[in-house]
Amino acid sequence: MFAKNAANAPCDFILFGALGDLACRKIIPALYQLESAGLLHERTRLIACSRETMAQGEFIDFVRLDLAQFLPIPIDETIWLRLSVKLAYCKLDVTQPADYNKILDFVQPEQVQVISYFAIPSYLYAQACEGLASAGLNLHSSRLVLEKPIGDNLASCQAINQQVGRYFAEDQIYRIDHYLGKETVLNLLVLRFANAIFSSNWDHRAIDRVEIIVAEELGVEGRWDYYDKSGHARDMLQNHLVQILSLVAMEPPLNLDAENIRHEKLKVLKSLRPINATNTNEYTVRGQYAANTINGRSIPGYLEEKGANQHSTTETFVAVKAYIDNWRWSGVPFYLLTGKKLSKKQSEVVIHFRPQAHQIFNTVDGSVAPNQLVIRLQPDEGVELRIMNKIPGLSQKMKLHESKLDLNFNRSFTNDRIADAYERLLLEIMQGSQSLFVSREEIELSWQWIDGIKSAWELENSPLHLYPSGTWGPEKVKLLFDGFAHLWEDKLEIS
Repeated sequence: MFAKNAANAPCDFILFGALGDLACRKIIPALYQLESAGLLHERTRLIACSRETMAQGEFIDFVRLDLAQFLPIPIDETIWLRLSVKLAYCKLDVTQPADYNKILDFVQPEQVQVISYFAIPSYLYAQACEGLASAGLNLHSSRLVLEKPIGDNLASCQAINQQVGRYFAEDQIYRIDHYLGKETVLNLLVLRFANAIFSSNWDHRAIDRVEIIVAEELGVEGRWDYYDKSGHARDMLQNHLVQILSLVAMEPPLNLDAENIRHEKLKVLKSLRPINATNTNEYTVRGQYAANTINGRSIPGYLEEKGANQHSTTETFVAVKAYIDNWRWSGVPFYLLTGKKLSKKQSEVVIHFRPQAHQIFNTVDGSVAPNQLVIRLQPDEGVELRIMNKIPGLSQKMKLHESKLDLNFNRSFTNDRIADAYERLLLEIMQGSQSLFVSREEIELSWQWIDGIKSAWELENSPLHLYPSGTWGPEKVKLLFDGFAHLWEDKLEIS
């Protein structure tokens, strides 16, 4: 959508952490899909780096099994043949500087674009950058991809960014938040800025409140130790929800260039009302999932998961009432909710428009509900507009009914497969567009806001509310959301 280059050039794509969960579930399947779409140049090479000892043939077999497990479709043998000849395996320990010279057997940095993708923990970024530089793989034409989270607070994020910046310039660095690659998130820009009905009604005068929900049905899934050191505020709120919020709330950019989009998102982040010890209990709720029984099936709580510390107070649920203190959004609450072991997997943005200033239908059967714009991010991607209609009939009393104008992507675009976010982002990296990636200043501002919340929780000894697995969170959410929690309708079960 925002790519600068009309045609793809060949590249040497170096994947660090190639045998890890992220690479196996997302990155390698995304590369297959790009090959399937004819978007990988025939001379592109994919160099997988990991510290495991593995022969080239073993790695090819490993990738084949990985694709069979994680691709949503059967492997096409023609596509697999094209992809497999692009694959190479390099045994490399990120912490060993001498190992980086091994990569030179697989790449041609003076002839083709070199892209280094770090699917490794962020505390290793500095060592990996130093190693790449020692091997001459940080040329000005080189690109570097950093996965989230970058650090675990503002100080560590700044330190990592500074260390990475010693070897790579800011315009070479692509910081990924995969939510920014989702079709429905990209469609936010189109809805807002290509439709006058919305662009002229996108401020505090027309909008009453905004909900941003990123709900997960699963728990920690064997990652308890990692997750307990992070918590949901750092793992989800700091990146995904804050990024969606900035796209919903930003001013119209001059154009779709990365610099202009980032400039407007930064203005939103700078306008976020700080949450600290003076207002944390008024503006936030944190929770932790507890055991529950649903349809006769026992579901363990967070402290019953394998490897759990029985005294952990790490949050698995966060709800925030946020305010953006600028002219456009003056007084409009943004309700953010995210958590694990909730009622279902669901991500959506709901724009609640204000009711009509003067209501002439107050004597009819049925209430007159304000309009809603629902942007479904996953799993049922689409856009829904809720409006009032008259029910046909000859009754003297007019009967009204809330109707839904539903644009379901899967039903409306039956001939087009909805690409995974990583496919879009990998393509943008190869084509040199940073519009869908997060700048250093953005990520540091979001950490600053989250650090204020986390510090306030500790200073104020904010309560950790337990909620049964399979519900939509603690009872306290009703108060935080000013009684509007019922607007999730039959989907909402507050414990």
